[in-house]
Amino acid sequence: MPPMNTEENRKPELSRRRFLGSAAVAGIASIAPMRAAHSARTSGSTDIPPFELDEISVRELQEGMDSGRFTARSVARKYLDRIAAIDKGGPGVNSVIEINSDALSIADSLDEERRSKGIRGPLHGIPVLIKDNIGTADHMMTTAGSLALFGFMPTKDSGVAQQLRAAGAVILGKTNLSEWANFRSDHSSSGWSGRGGQTHNPYAIDRNPCGSSSGSGAAVSANLAAVTIGTETDGSIVCPSSANGVVGIKPTVGLVSRAGIIPISHSQDTAGPICRTVADAAALLSAITGADSEDPATKAADRKAHSDYTKFLDRAGLRGARIGVVRKLFFFGEKLDPIMKNALDAMKSEGATLIDPVEIESLGKFDGSENIVLQYEFKADMHSYLAQFPNAPVHSLKDIIEFNEQHHDQELLYFGQETMIASEKRGLLTDKAYLDALAKDDLLARKEGIDAVMDKYKLDALVAPTGGPAWVTDLVNGDHDTGGSSSLAAVAGYPNINVPAGFVFGLPVGISFFGRAWSEPVLIKIAYAFEQATKIRKPPRFLSTVDLKAEA
Repeated sequence: MPPMNTEENRKPELSRRRFLGSAAVAGIASIAPMRAAHSARTSGSTDIPPFELDEISVRELQEGMDSGRFTARSVARKYLDRIAAIDKGGPGVNSVIEINSDALSIADSLDEERRSKGIRGPLHGIPVLIKDNIGTADHMMTTAGSLALFGFMPTKDSGVAQQLRAAGAVILGKTNLSEWANFRSDHSSSGWSGRGGQTHNPYAIDRNPCGSSSGSGAAVSANLAAVTIGTETDGSIVCPSSANGVVGIKPTVGLVSRAGIIPISHSQDTAGPICRTVADAAALLSAITGADSEDPATKAADRKAHSDYTKFLDRAGLRGARIGVVRKLFFFGEKLDPIMKNALDAMKSEGATLIDPVEIESLGKFDGSENIVLQYEFKADMHSYLAQFPNAPVHSLKDIIEFNEQHHDQELLYFGQETMIASEKRGLLTDKAYLDALAKDDLLARKEGIDAVMDKYKLDALVAPTGGPAWVTDLVNGDHDTGGSSSLAAVAGYPNINVPAGFVFGLPVGISFFGRAWSEPVLIKIAYAFEQATKIRKPPRFLSTVDLKAEA
């Protein structure tokens, strides 16, 4: 077993006062010079050093360690050097918020275990970056990107961290995110946090990485780790996967434990893989699924989860599949039309039957009720989370709001916290307004939504564009995105997989396959067959801005 950090051997917590007095201001101020430095970069990757592990898969890394070409330590060291060169230096993607100081010693232990006992499984010695709302009981903080939690180190691992350690993965560090998983303001810039600053899109540094799991999406796309993990409430896995040209699996709520993850909503929250390939995502999903007594939603996972999702990787997975095309979600503009046409044509050529279009009458009718549910649950779930940790520097949503006001120049410099304030005004989870909204969501997203249309047309999956190309990051006005297709599966709590589908002026866009609860095996089969038939993924070139001469 790799060495675990107990409460007794943890380093003293950093001084929050010292940080807020200097480092926080420096971190935010660094955004301007960083972006100025990018202005001279007009070409592609000519000044990016070659990387031995570029685009390497989990399977290839495992084979390399088996043959002696690599060790877990050498692989971890190479990724740490890559982070220093690309994320903190060079183009400055700024996707990694903290490095695990124990990473190399954990890798050493796993190397010794490989020699003496053999490997635990496919993730033995594989470096993973995880989002900074996923708790780890080690020397790393868990802050959701907020200075209000600076210095906070949970006294126990999250369920996901436990599973990763048990699988033999090396938790390399944590990724930046939209602060509080983007549930703070209606006008925020995705990928910005008070602690971490702004994460950039590795395809064009002035573009946004999208979604609250922005750091995880940008990091794995930039080859800063073998695989990453994000979390989603609505769009925060699939959107950064689409915008950063990678694969993301938003699992059925309850397939992966949420215990120890800083929450928004127990109805919609889930963690999931963000990887460069469907095969890697399936391997990572296998490691983190299963029942957890600390998350009641996972009770069904005892019966529904699979220990190995890679067995569903089927090159002929589209043959005979019935896929419903949700044309009502094709609203991203003419630049995406040829990309989606090519994607649908590829599915047909691989033997899929497309039902085009399928109508879902409930689409768009639960936006208001979703917001009500999220606001109620954010207040209640945040209180429950913080109550587990007496060492947390804040203990309620009210405390967080007050902290932000007291540290306005660090936390509220670019946008406010109106979403938090609205949540704080909500009552108890016994309120009629909450219960009615929850029932409406269930009816419209599940019974009269995904379940109804799939029953009507006897479908295996639904398909729609994930979103449009990445917009220019704007700290003054906030996000300029054109929306996404994630809400139906998110509100239902059902699975959704993004796969790269094409490029618009060099910016990646993805396609989403979603369906019934617990249908990950079917979706993985379809997504893998589509990926193998199209092979769209291209690594980023770290341009300073979009190349308008690139093929659309």
